[in-house]
Amino acid sequence: MIGISDVEAAAHLVAGHVVRTPTVSSPGLSALLGVPVTAKLELLQRTGSFKARGATAKLLSLTEAQRAAGVVAVSGGNHGIALAMTAAALDVKATVVMPRTAPQRAVEIARDAGASVRLTDDMDGAFSLVTRLRDEGLTLVHPFDDPLVVAGQGTVGLELAEDADELTDVVVSVGGGGLIAGVAVALRARRPDVRIWGVETEGAEAMSAALAAGGPVPVKLSSIVSTLSAPSVSQLTYDHVSALVDEVLVVPDREAVRGVLDFAEHAKVWTEPAAGALLPAARRVLERVGDGARLGLVVCGGNATTADVGRWAEDFGLH
Repeated sequence: MIGISDVEAAAHLVAGHVVRTPTVSSPGLSALLGVPVTAKLELLQRTGSFKARGATAKLLSLTEAQRAAGVVAVSGGNHGIALAMTAAALDVKATVVMPRTAPQRAVEIARDAGASVRLTDDMDGAFSLVTRLRDEGLTLVHPFDDPLVVAGQGTVGLELAEDADELTDVVVSVGGGGLIAGVAVALRARRPDVRIWGVETEGAEAMSAALAAGGPVPVKLSSIVSTLSAPSVSQLTYDHVSALVDEVLVVPDREAVRGVLDFAEHAKVWTEPAAGALLPAARRVLERVGDGARLGLVVCGGNATTADVGRWAEDFGLH
C-alpha cells in the first residue's frame, strides 16, 4: 500500500511538468443534479487526461540506462498519449501498444509525438505484446500496476483536497484502478470523512469483478469505453480500492454517452465517456446518501472527437 507521503513526494516530482488543473464549482451540474457539484477538470491536463501525472512520475524516476533503452506501455488511448508526449518532452524513446479499438485520434497523437505505435487485435493481445517487449529490455510503464504511477495519479486527489470546498462524496472513474487508488490514498489522509465512489461501464467491470471475487480476475471486455477497458485490475489497485473506496458502481455505455452530452450542455466542458459515466453514477450516489450531499467529480479526460460522440449518440438513439 502506498501512503500520503508517497503522493506528496510524487507531487513534488511532477511539479512544473504537469498542469495543476482547475477545481471549480459547476452551477450547471449543480442545477442538473440538485446538489452542489465541484469538478476537478483533469481533461484540461496537457495530454487531455490525468494520465500525464503517473507517466511523468515514472519517467522522472528512471535511471540513465533505462532512459537509453526506452520505455513501453499498453493503452486504450489516454495512457499512450500521456506516455508519448511525456517521453518526447523528457527525450526518452517510447513504444506504445494499443488495441485496434483505441480511438484513432489517440493513435495519431502518440505517433505525432514521436512514439512507435504497435496495434493489436484486442486488449489481451496488447498486454501480451507489452510483456514480450518488456522482456526484451524496455522499461514497462504500466498504466496502473506500479506504485509510482499510482502515487502520481494520487496528486489529483491531493489537489482536490486542497482546492475544493466541503465535500461529502467524490466520484472517480475506474479502469485498471490507478486513478481511484491514488485519489483514495490522498482523500483518506486529507478528507477522511468523504465517501469515495468508483464507476465502471458495463463490459469493463474489472474492479467490480475483483471485489466480488476477493482479488483480481480476468474479465471479458465489451464496453465501447476503451479508456476504461482493462482486462483485469492489479493486486496493487485492488488492495487500495477494497480498503479505501466505499463502493464501485456500474453504468451502461448508453448512460456514459448521455453523460458526455450532459457535461457539454450543462457544464460547458467536452468529456469522453469515461468521464461521462460520472453523471449517472452521481445520480445513484444521491439516491443512496440522500439530502445534504456535496459532490466532487474527477473529470478524468476529454480525448473523444465530435465524430466519436456523434456516432455513439446515434447508435444509442440519443438526441
